Amino acid sequence: MSRIKLSTLREMNDHDLADKLLELKADLAKLRSEGAKGTLKKESSSIRWARRDIARILTLINERKIEQRVK
Repeated sequence: MSRIKLSTLREMNDHDLADKLLELKADLAKLRSEGAKGTLKKESSSIRWARRDIARILTLINERKIEQRVK
């Protein structure tokens, strides 16, 4: 799993962001289950980055919703 740059996310439309959000949530669930089983070795920090990427996408979605309300 690679990190997602904010500039890349800003270029995406709402539909692509929603798809990426679903993908990241699925990856996070997989990572958490591996962590609970004890099979998550060197990738334990990837849980943190997945959570941050999800938060970054949710922030962008909410910013766009607020921007549309103002217009």
